[in-house]
Amino acid sequence: MWRDLFNLKGGAASIQEINQRILADATVSGTNLIVLVMAIMIACVGLNMNSVAVIIGAMLISPLMGGIVAIGMATYDVHFIRQSMIKLAFQVGFAILTASLYFTISPLAYSTDELLARTSPTIWDVIVALCGGIAGAVGNTRQEKSNVIPGVAIATALMPPLCTAGYGLASGHYPFFLGAMYLFFINAFFIALAAFLVFKVLGVPSHGDVAASQFQRQRIILAALGILITAPSIYLAYQMVEENLRDMQVKSFISEDMDFQTTSVVSYTVKDHVLTVDLV
Repeated sequence: MWRDLFNLKGGAASIQEINQRILADATVSGTNLIVLVMAIMIACVGLNMNSVAVIIGAMLISPLMGGIVAIGMATYDVHFIRQSMIKLAFQVGFAILTASLYFTISPLAYSTDELLARTSPTIWDVIVALCGGIAGAVGNTRQEKSNVIPGVAIATALMPPLCTAGYGLASGHYPFFLGAMYLFFINAFFIALAAFLVFKVLGVPSHGDVAASQFQRQRIILAALGILITAPSIYLAYQMVEENLRDMQVKSFISEDMDFQTTSVVSYTVKDHVLTVDLV
C-alpha cells in the first residue's frame, strides 16, 4: 500500500522520452539562448524596480533549470557531467555579464529590498532547493507535463541571484556578488542532486560506460560537497535567528520599560552588544 502511494514509476514517461526532454531543455543555443537573454533583462528590471511580479515572470521563462537537471541525469558519467557543466557555466557567465552591463547603464543604482534578499542564503534555501529539485525532476519525468515546473522555477529562483551577482560586480558591492553566487550554487547543486536521486529511482541509465570502481568515490565526493555547501548556510541561519531574537527582545524592552509620558523613542541601534536609543 505505502509503496503504491509513493510510486514514482507510475505515470512516468519512457526512458527515451525523458532523455530527449532533458537534453532539449539543456540546449544553450537557438531558442533557449534568446529566452535566456529575455529572462535576464526581465529579472534585472524587476530587481532594479523592486517589482516582485516582474521577477516572478523572469523565473518562469528562465531556461537555466534544464542545464542543472541535465547534470543530475548524468548518473556518474564524468564526460556527460563535464559537457553539461560547460553549458551551464556558459549560461551563468552570460547571465552575469549581461546583468553587469544592465546595472552599469541603469540610472537606478541603489540597493532594493529584492536585491538584498538574494545576498544572505540560509539552510532554508537548501531545503527549498532540495524539495524543489525533487518536485521538478518528478514533473519532468511524467508522461504529461503538469504545473509543477513553473512552481519549482518560482520557488528555487535561479535567475535573480545571477542578476544580483551582476549588480554586485557593476556597483562594486562584492559581498552582494559572493552572497548571490552562493545562493545560486546552493540552488544548482541541490536541484541537480535531487534530480539525480529521482532519476536513479526511475532507473534512468548512465550516458556511456561507467566503471563500477568510480561509484563509491563519486558518492563520497557528492556527500562531501553537500556538507561543504550546507555548512555556511547553517551558520548564516543561526545568525539570522539570533538577530531576530535580539530585535524581539529590544522591541519588548522599549515598549515595556521606555514607555514615557513626555518622551518618545524615535530610533535605536545595537552594535557590539550595546543598545543605543534616541529619544525626543
